[in-house]
Amino acid sequence: MKTTLTVILVSIIALSCGKNRQEADAFGNFESTEVIVSAEGTGRLLSFAVEEGQELAAGAVVGGIDSVQLRLRKAQLGANIKAVLSRKPEVNPQLEVIRQQIAAQRREQERVRNLFKANAATQKQLDDINAAVSVLEKQYAATASTLNTQVSGIASETQPLELQAEQVREQLAQSRVVNPVQGTVLTKYVEQGEVVNYGKPLYKIADLRTMYLRAYVSGAQLPQLKIGQEVTVQTDAPHGGLRDWKGTVSWIASEAEFTPKTIQTRDERVQLVYALKVKVQNDGSLKIGMPGEVRITK
Repeated sequence: MKTTLTVILVSIIALSCGKNRQEADAFGNFESTEVIVSAEGTGRLLSFAVEEGQELAAGAVVGGIDSVQLRLRKAQLGANIKAVLSRKPEVNPQLEVIRQQIAAQRREQERVRNLFKANAATQKQLDDINAAVSVLEKQYAATASTLNTQVSGIASETQPLELQAEQVREQLAQSRVVNPVQGTVLTKYVEQGEVVNYGKPLYKIADLRTMYLRAYVSGAQLPQLKIGQEVTVQTDAPHGGLRDWKGTVSWIASEAEFTPKTIQTRDERVQLVYALKVKVQNDGSLKIGMPGEVRITK
């Protein structure tokens, strides 16, 4: 009799737990925002300090791609730029000679004018000095124009080389493997020493501090939900219990879709549902793919 009573009590508890589980408003699985980090250069992977399960900080340099050819190309472009600039004329020294000649002739011009006013110089002398000053001024303008044209031409020659050098500098920066986000390495795709090409996936990383429970609700439940709303998320706990988590609705689908095949019953699979994501702060207990339940806070 005692054994029979014990079995009945256990059955009641099991039914009660099953009933509580059925009261969940939505079911789903946990996921995270995963980032696949790819190579931004081509060459041999000389260093690669990444292991699955490793925690990486954002901005950490975790690897390097062989960049010898890029460095040689950069040095070659630098030499070419230097060679072109060596042909750049010295503008000021050349113009300074003509400026001094003009200054000397203007002083002579002023002296002849004073002599002409005192009837100590002829009109021809005054005309000659005026013409000499005018010739020097025109020579100065022509020389300045020629030198400026030469300088502009050299600048035009160096500009494409400078752009190529900037491109090489950018490629050198991309030869480093820089981790973009803080998180945990989920999958490692390559090993140190392998030759990688631009765009080849190197590893996958996710920030597991924040997890998202992707669940589905019916159209009738949709009016009860809004983005930013706090809900209760439950996961399995030891001894058949449930653990409560504080969750926040972070996304609700704008269009309905057929119920995913993970929903077991045939009737539920033919219904239209709306997907949503509930953000949960993880203490390390939540794992990608783990099932969870959502209870809308009344």
